[in-house]
Amino acid sequence: MSDDLTRLAEIGTATVSDALDRLGLRGSAHGIAPVQDGLRVAGPAFTVRYVPAGFPVGTVGDYVDEVPPGAVVVLDNQGRTDATVWGDILTEFSASRGIAGTAIWGVCRDVATALRLTYPLFTHGRFMRTGKDRVEVADTQVPVALGDAQVKPGDIVVGDDDGTVVIPALRLAEVRDLSETIAAREDDITRAVLDGSTIAAARARFGYHSLQRENP
Repeated sequence: MSDDLTRLAEIGTATVSDALDRLGLRGSAHGIAPVQDGLRVAGPAFTVRYVPAGFPVGTVGDYVDEVPPGAVVVLDNQGRTDATVWGDILTEFSASRGIAGTAIWGVCRDVATALRLTYPLFTHGRFMRTGKDRVEVADTQVPVALGDAQVKPGDIVVGDDDGTVVIPALRLAEVRDLSETIAAREDDITRAVLDGSTIAAARARFGYHSLQRENP
C-alpha cells in the first residue's frame, strides 16, 4: 500500500466522507458495511458488473485471476440480497494473492472464512444462496455502482468500521490533502475540549460547522 493509501486508511472514512462533501463529490457508499470490525482497507478498484443470468446461462466469472495485488474488488450485483457473488473460495484465493479487500453492492456468504483470515470484506449483507445460474458477469473494469456511489476502475476505495467511501482517482491528491486538514482541525477541537474549553467555543474557534460544507 502506498503512503497516500496508508494515510487515508488511518484517517478513516468519516473524515474522508467530510472531505468529499466539501468538494461536492458523491462517494459515500450507502449500506456497504464490514462483516467484522477492526479492519481497514484502501486500494484501487477492480470493478465487476453482474446482471441476471440469461440463456444460455453465463458464469459468475473467473475475473479474480486478473486482479492485481493491492487492489480492491468491487462487485456490482445491483444490490440483490437473494443471490451471493462472493464466498470462501474467492476469499481464500484473494487473501493468498495479496488482494487488498472486496466491496459488494449485494451479499456474500461463507463469512466464517473471511473472519478467520481477517480478510477485509464490505457488503450490503450476507445470505447463503449461491448466485450461480442466477446472475452472471456482464463486464469487468467498467464503471459500476457501489450502493449509491459510482466506482470507475482505478478509483480509490477506502473501508473501515464506519463503512466504505470511493475517491475518484483524478481527485485523490485533493481529497487526501483536505482529509488531512479536516483531521487536524478535529484534533485541535478535541485537545481544546480536553484542556477545558466548551464544545461551543472549541467548535467556533476551529470552524467545525463548516469543515464539510461545500464551498460556494
